[in-house]
Amino acid sequence: MVTFSGNRNTMIKSFKDLEVYNLSFRLAMEIFELTRSFPKEEIYSLTSQIVRSSRSIPANISEGWAKRTYQSEFKKHLVYALGSSSETETWLNFSLKCSYISEEEYEALTDKLNSVGKMLTKLHQNWKS
Repeated sequence: MVTFSGNRNTMIKSFKDLEVYNLSFRLAMEIFELTRSFPKEEIYSLTSQIVRSSRSIPANISEGWAKRTYQSEFKKHLVYALGSSSETETWLNFSLKCSYISEEEYEALTDKLNSVGKMLTKLHQNWKS
């Protein structure tokens, strides 16, 4: 078992115990639901891209967790997750500019992405295997 000494001293037994994983998973599901209302002509471009990039965030966290015995591997996957978070923000910006989402939806989702980014950065800085 691993302990993480961030704000709380918590036993982490699985990637599912990581708050950043859970938040990013819920965010990916929220984005998936939102994109169901996007125009059908966007299905192979914007819709596909934003769903894939948002799902890549928790997927990289879980993949990195599986390799956590190698500290550099876990941290590398946290960086990949951070990159996917930035990519998702770009696709959200396109969604806003194409009028597929409202300003309020954009703000709420980017606020959550920013929280995920901060959590990933903090976990990266403080992780010790």
